[in-house]
Amino acid sequence: MFFRWDWLRPQLTAPIVPTLGPVHPDALTVDTFEDTLRAAETGDFLPYDKDRRWGGEKDEKVLREDVVHEPERTLVPTLTPRGPGRGRGFVKVFTYGHRDSVVDDAAELAAKLAARYDVDHARVVRPLSPDATHPCGTRIQLKDFTTRLCPAPDGPVRAVMDWPTAVRASFAPFAEAMAAEGFAFLHTRMQAGRCGPVLATAVEDRIVGAIGPMEVLPDAIGRPRLMPQYFAVLPEARGQGLGRRLWRAAMHWGQSHGAAYQLLQTEVGGPSDRLCRAEGLAFLGFTHTTPA
Repeated sequence: MFFRWDWLRPQLTAPIVPTLGPVHPDALTVDTFEDTLRAAETGDFLPYDKDRRWGGEKDEKVLREDVVHEPERTLVPTLTPRGPGRGRGFVKVFTYGHRDSVVDDAAELAAKLAARYDVDHARVVRPLSPDATHPCGTRIQLKDFTTRLCPAPDGPVRAVMDWPTAVRASFAPFAEAMAAEGFAFLHTRMQAGRCGPVLATAVEDRIVGAIGPMEVLPDAIGRPRLMPQYFAVLPEARGQGLGRRLWRAAMHWGQSHGAAYQLLQTEVGGPSDRLCRAEGLAFLGFTHTTPA
């Protein structure tokens, strides 16, 4: 075993695992960290990796030989060799430790590895506790489906394929308009029949908001979780409560299909962040990413 849990556990201020992202606190074990090292050797997806559903190969992998694991700090670098567009990829260093100096150590390691692997970007990823003095980055939130009923929302929300043909046809321009939110990619997956249903709401026979795909898969300890979704409302349709309606429809779907929980990452202070906070989700911490 590479990681010592008695060293690592006190350093985990938020449940973030390299290459996997947020995990349920119950699944935050030394085995999960060890699994990322084994996956780096094989190049395969872990069975519970949320990215596995998209197919292909796992891009991001842990650079095992460059991991720094000590009683007061743990630095876990990862490499993504192919960046978006024509970029040459990036290095991230996941940074665990309570001393402020650990960020400088991580930035130095990230810059060195970026030069070695000839990639465009070097980043430091630091989990922060829920009581961080200056919250920033993304907030990690937990929706627990076992504690209360998630009723169906008021107003029409249906799977895209369940809308009348004329309304369904408006999803393509919606997806193009929301390409920056991932919907152009998602639309290609829908056309290929390679993802779960996408829920949508319409105004005057035109789709103006959507959330999906809706899928439930087991986590590292076998608990069913609702997977992350793409989520957007057209700018001109915002301010009417449509986002809340879509989100509640997604939560109702997840609970109805046996999910025990969902983990969400929201930009601090953004619309989704404010929505989730208003809906009373449990708060697990932050992830702060900075250039090295």
